[in-house]
Amino acid sequence: MGEIRAEVLLPTQELRDDIPFFTKVLGMRMEMIYPADDPSVAVFSGHGVRVRVEKDAQASPGLLRLLAEVPDEVAAGQRDLVAPNGTRVEVRSLHEPLIMPETVHSFTVRRLADQAPWIIGRAGMQYRDLIPDRLGGSIIASHIRIPDGGPVPDMVHYHTVGFQLIFCYRGWVDLVYEDQGEPFRLHAGNCVIQPPQIRHRVLYASDNIEVIEIGVPAEHVTTIDHDMELPNGPANPDRVFQGQRFVHHRADEATWDAFRVPGFVSRDTTIAAHTGDVAAVHVVRPDGTDSPWTQHDGDILFTFVMEGGLVLEGEGRAPHDLAAGDAFVVPPGMPVRYTPTTDNLELLEVALPGAFQTVVLPR
Repeated sequence: MGEIRAEVLLPTQELRDDIPFFTKVLGMRMEMIYPADDPSVAVFSGHGVRVRVEKDAQASPGLLRLLAEVPDEVAAGQRDLVAPNGTRVEVRSLHEPLIMPETVHSFTVRRLADQAPWIIGRAGMQYRDLIPDRLGGSIIASHIRIPDGGPVPDMVHYHTVGFQLIFCYRGWVDLVYEDQGEPFRLHAGNCVIQPPQIRHRVLYASDNIEVIEIGVPAEHVTTIDHDMELPNGPANPDRVFQGQRFVHHRADEATWDAFRVPGFVSRDTTIAAHTGDVAAVHVVRPDGTDSPWTQHDGDILFTFVMEGGLVLEGEGRAPHDLAAGDAFVVPPGMPVRYTPTTDNLELLEVALPGAFQTVVLPR
């Protein structure tokens, strides 16, 4: 197939007025102009776009948006301009800003038995929302599954996030990450954090794989990187991505210790240490002793029931009998108590920030 080019068509009444605007003000390069004696068509290129300005063209003036790393370096710092031909020009930041909404605290319980719909999302994956109100947009927690294993139709991409966790709940998945060496298999019980803007790709999944994905904030941009190939050369595991290091936590290498709530033990994924306490992630089990009423002063405290069952009691609320696949959020300052109902109870707890206080309440 021969060369193919695309261009944006913009109309004009007088081409001579537009040439200095597109070349001098916007910094584009003129590629062609004709006819020579009375020009009516000119083609400009620059900033990743090709523009054809044509006299009396049957098209609307349009909106041209220029995205710059340093917007002040474009058009003498102007943000909104109008070309002589009527085309509106907006100069904006190249990178979408990361906006962290204020958390809207609520006591939330989400049951698998409620049969919330599974939504088809990116790369054909099925998503189930674990925090329907998303706490005012501050967090999204998704239960993701791929019923049929095999190659995943994913591309190298990255996320503009404050924090992102991938916890393998069932099955396994093959992943590859920027500066982390060769692809590896993420097994059930293990997790990774995806630091802000680390390039990565999902390669292959087992049948019936399920993962829990946490993203902060709830709405964040996913960008496809068409230029990077992964793996991308020698590993650099100590690289810091906007204050966070990549973590691949392996359950078989972890140790169990006392948990913040008496009556339980946990394995620390070391995510708090690698993110500067942006977040903490623990896998939690009962230790066979009674658990008291407690309250915390963190911002977000999310828990997913991976195995077994428990009764969740919240002050002023009816008890909730929870089972595997259920999830809940406990707001700061609310007294709660966890009472295991099965010996095989296992919880996944995600806290933001990673450092906060838990108080045991007298009852």
